[in-house]
Amino acid sequence: MTIRILGAGVMGLAIATELSTRGHAVELVDPQPAPGPHACSWWAGGMLAPYCERESAEEPVERHGLAAIDWWHRHTGCVSHTGTLVLTLSRDRGELTRFARRSRGHQAVDGAAIAALEPDLGGRFTTGLFYPDEAHLSPRAALSELRRRLVARGVAFHLTPPAPTPELSIDARGLAARDALPDLRGVRGEMLVLRCPEVSLSRPVRLLHPRIPLYVVPRGDGIFMLGATMIESDRRGVVTARSLLELLSAAYALHPAFGEAEVLETGADARPAFPDNLPRLRRRGATLFANGLYRHGFLLSPAVATMAADHLETGILPEFMDEVSQ
Repeated sequence: MTIRILGAGVMGLAIATELSTRGHAVELVDPQPAPGPHACSWWAGGMLAPYCERESAEEPVERHGLAAIDWWHRHTGCVSHTGTLVLTLSRDRGELTRFARRSRGHQAVDGAAIAALEPDLGGRFTTGLFYPDEAHLSPRAALSELRRRLVARGVAFHLTPPAPTPELSIDARGLAARDALPDLRGVRGEMLVLRCPEVSLSRPVRLLHPRIPLYVVPRGDGIFMLGATMIESDRRGVVTARSLLELLSAAYALHPAFGEAEVLETGADARPAFPDNLPRLRRRGATLFANGLYRHGFLLSPAVATMAADHLETGILPEFMDEVSQ
């Protein structure tokens, strides 16, 4: 039996990878021929930061996110295991205290330790938090590598659903699945890509701020991805002027050299989320829906993929499954 997966974003590719490595025949259907800007996972930061995310997320995000680091390493080889550095300006020191209280897995670092971790930030910050067990990856490289390995295993990709209709389908279309999942909503995220050769960073750096926290993720060769916005909107497209100003201002506060950076790219997309911001598996007859990754696409897609495969193989009702009907 061939299992058809609708959607080749991070969810669809992760499920296809999990099933195909277990020996199942799968095929993917997506209107685009390769990973690209049509998928919200294309615009992700790629931070595998379960401890940091726990500051504002539910417990399963941390628990399953820790396992995701190994999953991505095994299936893509794209993971950088350099940890996460969390900083704040002196006027916002209370934000760092709050962040430390609401998360674990960190070490308090002083100015000397910050300079040892990130020399270009030396002398700019006197205290911070270091999360040594966190990691990051390039989402675009990881998505492309998943697809490449699937093709190498003989998995077929189609732009339109081929005949005949399969016995079982998995719907992983993201926000497009609102035609079947009316409780999905869109959460808009915006990002910038900068080139700033004057700054060198080895790991993601989060700059806390009471209104707009910033994360900066190094992509190599002086290129950085900036992000942080979460807006309750399903509007896709270009970045707003306000978000652009706030992201660039926060980057400048992290290091003034970002004020001279080249803006290579801007982008925005709407991430699919359920009311509690946790993913769902829903079985309706011959269709299994997998959706609702919210801002945790790369942290939680491996867990959802594993649960989907376990359910199809054994019939068990996994943690994220909340509906089974004929």
